[in-house]
Amino acid sequence: MADVDLSASARARGGSRQLSGYLARPDRPGPWPGVVVLHEAFGIDEVMRRQVDRLARSGCLALMPDLYSDGGMRRCLVSTLRSVGSGQGRAYADIEAARQWLLDQPDCTGRVGVLGFCMGGGFALMAVGTGFDAASVNYGMMPRRLDRALTDACPLVTSYGGRDPSLRGATAKLEAALERAAVVHDCKEYPGAGHSFLNDAEVGPRALRPLMRVGGVGPHPESAADAWRRIDAFFAEHLAPAAPAAPAADSPGAAG
Repeated sequence: MADVDLSASARARGGSRQLSGYLARPDRPGPWPGVVVLHEAFGIDEVMRRQVDRLARSGCLALMPDLYSDGGMRRCLVSTLRSVGSGQGRAYADIEAARQWLLDQPDCTGRVGVLGFCMGGGFALMAVGTGFDAASVNYGMMPRRLDRALTDACPLVTSYGGRDPSLRGATAKLEAALERAAVVHDCKEYPGAGHSFLNDAEVGPRALRPLMRVGGVGPHPESAADAWRRIDAFFAEHLAPAAPAAPAADSPGAAG
């Protein structure tokens, strides 16, 4: 687990000049598939770092770029949130920079997924057609042009909370769009969970936490355990190295 400098990769793509990220490697022999992990609106905190560490324990080379690198959360929050829905902005260059950084690592298999929470879930949904091999969207906002966002989309696993008033009906809407686009998917809504239910602790300013609890925001361990089981299985299937092509019937190595 370490902080890494992604600025060279980001600057080459018009991203943040000081882009950094948090990286976690599995403790088993590589190479491993990569996962770009996209943080919540509150930025990279200890809860988010533990999410990255968890993905590493499951066998992924996990990298969370700090989308607030050039100014911090207070200066970057509003513009970054706006870019979620618009599909434009520096954050997308930063996400692509993180993907390319992983691909350049000798211990990456060349298969890279994206996983996002909250704001990061919205970015992950917008990025499903940009070269990733699989995506996990967790309580991410719906883009205004959902069908357009799903053009050339990779396989997608999604998790939403039934007690999240800000995303009511999101699972049904997203699943219908994925069916129309013929995208491989696994979508599930958890009736007892609200927003940020995959977190293992409360996040955000302490003064706001009582209000957030009233709004159903926060951990829901039972739902989180099932969601992680689905994510792990989905990534294991879709980020696995491609099987080698079978030899042609007339090739020297073919049986006959």
